[in-house]
Amino acid sequence: MTSSATSPTRTVDGVELPAVGDWKVDPGHAEVGFLGRHFMLTKVRGRFTGVDATVYIGERPEDSKVTAVIDMASVNSGDTARDDHLRSAEFFDVAEHPQATFTSTSVSWNGTSGTLAGDLTIKGFTRRVELDVDYLGHAKDPWGNDRTVFSARGKINREDWGLTWNMALETGGFLVSKEIELSLEIEAVREV
Repeated sequence: MTSSATSPTRTVDGVELPAVGDWKVDPGHAEVGFLGRHFMLTKVRGRFTGVDATVYIGERPEDSKVTAVIDMASVNSGDTARDDHLRSAEFFDVAEHPQATFTSTSVSWNGTSGTLAGDLTIKGFTRRVELDVDYLGHAKDPWGNDRTVFSARGKINREDWGLTWNMALETGGFLVSKEIELSLEIEAVREV
């Protein structure tokens, strides 16, 4: 393993990875998205625009950590009525639970991919989540900041977090799917 205090990357087992240290997620370049199904057929996508997160890259990739706070009122699915319903007590209940949090508990890593496990708290319920993560690379922005880029995805059952509102359909099934796909596209800026 090689490392340099000034280099934004390092080589671990022949693979380029971000340098050790804290990387602050840039909320303007962070996509914290979700996908559910309406009528069990139509894909409905949404995202949270209010994200405050830090990625700590450990000397060993397995020692890395992620903490995040998500502003639940920042939900945006492209439809005002649906977003208002998601903010209501029937879903996220942002009046009582304005934030969701994520704290990683373990990382397994192989090359430029790995699994990030952690505790996700929504609406007062904390459950374990696993995300498949890919390191996509490094870039220097026009202002001289070092950026590292990650992509992640996973699936959850929304009812595990008390998000149980639904309506039965006359033809069978439910209006809103229980299974939700999570997708994250993250740019993080190296803290100096």
